[in-house]
Amino acid sequence: MKKLLFYFIVFFGLNISSSQELIIGEETVDPGIVFIFEGAVKDHVMPEGMHLKEDQTNIHIEARVNWDTTNIPEGTPPGGFVAYLHITAKVTNHNSGMSTFIDLLPHINLVDNYHYARNISLPGNADDLYLVEFNILPPTHIDLSLHKDWLDNYGNELMKNQYFKYSNVDFEEIANSSRR
Repeated sequence: MKKLLFYFIVFFGLNISSSQELIIGEETVDPGIVFIFEGAVKDHVMPEGMHLKEDQTNIHIEARVNWDTTNIPEGTPPGGFVAYLHITAKVTNHNSGMSTFIDLLPHINLVDNYHYARNISLPGNADDLYLVEFNILPPTHIDLSLHKDWLDNYGNELMKNQYFKYSNVDFEEIANSSRR
């Protein structure tokens, strides 16, 4: 039982003492890739020239992308990070129609380990409701090369393009939280 709890904590990136995160959605796609989309408390992210400063943002929007623990390609590390994806997020205010569009970049921390994320300023008030859209493109042939065994079993790409949409997302609690 202790080992099962350990794998659950590792796979879902849980840290019992970690700060709060809002699960926006969870999806699993072939060949066994799990997406967990979150709104997290804004954070200091380096290098500063590539990221908004913590005090200029409301939330840290994340996509944790890992291999599932079952029904995955042979040789795949269960729960391992899926690299080289191109992920964008569009956050639209339901009231005003204003939106923010961002590229999620690879990050590493001591809570989620590798994940895709970005600090953003919400296009409206923290207590507004939002439409959140994620678009995921597989790695290009420049980013990732494929061996013949992959081609024979899974085709000429890691995965298909994916698009996920979530309505009425409430970021208020996360936006009003602090890591300090």
